[in-house]
Amino acid sequence: MMAAAAAADAGEKVILLEKNEKLGKKLFITGKGRCNVTNACDREAFFENVLSNPKFLYSAYSALDSKALMDFIESNKTPLKIERGNRVFPVSDHSFDIIDAFKRALKDRGVEVRLNTEVAGILTIENKVRGVRLSSGEILDADRIIVATGGKSYPTTGSTGDGYRFATETGHKVNELKPALVPFECREEWVKALQGLSLKNVKCSLYNAEKCLYTEQGEMLFTHFGVSGPLILSASSVYAGIKEIQNPYFLIDLKPALTDEEFDKRLIREFETGNRKELKNILNEIYPLKLTTVICEIAGIDQYKRCNEISAKERKALLAATKRMKIMISGTRDFNEAIITHGGVSVKDVNPKTMESKLVSGLYFAGEVLDVDAFTGGFNLQIAFSTGYLAGKS
Repeated sequence: MMAAAAAADAGEKVILLEKNEKLGKKLFITGKGRCNVTNACDREAFFENVLSNPKFLYSAYSALDSKALMDFIESNKTPLKIERGNRVFPVSDHSFDIIDAFKRALKDRGVEVRLNTEVAGILTIENKVRGVRLSSGEILDADRIIVATGGKSYPTTGSTGDGYRFATETGHKVNELKPALVPFECREEWVKALQGLSLKNVKCSLYNAEKCLYTEQGEMLFTHFGVSGPLILSASSVYAGIKEIQNPYFLIDLKPALTDEEFDKRLIREFETGNRKELKNILNEIYPLKLTTVICEIAGIDQYKRCNEISAKERKALLAATKRMKIMISGTRDFNEAIITHGGVSVKDVNPKTMESKLVSGLYFAGEVLDVDAFTGGFNLQIAFSTGYLAGKS
């Protein structure tokens, strides 16, 4: 939609071909239906949050940064607000208002929108674009084409990887595709016992072959298969970039505000105060109820043991289970649950100043189909809008 609007602004006759029955189907479900449309951070912070090929995006972000995007949306009658972490949402908290803003922009610019129209392939002659072939068999002539088909994540919204096929068929390299911003599956059985438990202000560190690749503090969630939540989703994007996965695991610090020594002193105080009480009753004051049994299991201590019977060695085991809870990773969930796709059309085949293919004249790529991705927080949508805008403008 952004690419079509920008191309129309450049004075072109633009047709937007949409496979789905409506525009913005994937946009509709982003941000749990609220649509975290961008992040209002500065340029430096934006690029700190881009994981794959940030330098490739310099020109695109200069052409349309977060402020310019926000101005565009608000000029199309959808007011925005900035929340925690500079995340930007529509004031209404409804993603369809963002979609409506783009629909207005397309209508005002005279863009022809064809819904329920699937593209079967891109037609070229001597490395130049000449049009597209639709699934119906119809041929549409065009001297320029922008592929803005999204990735492979949430295929029910129509992003079934068509753009990667178009890229491959026209001679472009597509780097390995992996689910990103996706929950993890874990090996520990006790994780399942914590299903539904959400933890705030914990510190999560991702390790691969004993090397720490990611550490951040925030929220996480236990599920029936493993772990999820904002912290974990961000870690998954780092995980997707690992070339050789070797014995990956998480270390969770449940009490990051306390040093080992401070937490140990707290345990000693609690045990002295309730010396005749059972361990589980004391720990219920420190952890959520569901977690108490699991902490005791990890530490190898009977939860019904009285506090005055807990040895120094057992206390140290409780400390380790709290400050360095180890969760072994068996993998991630698949594309059906991934927010974005890691990998895509190689940026080496695309001109960063225009988004035009270096191999096929008149062919452009924008958004998630490219091998660029970022952390959660509105950054991936900003990438889509910036690259779409630059492709359209070019």
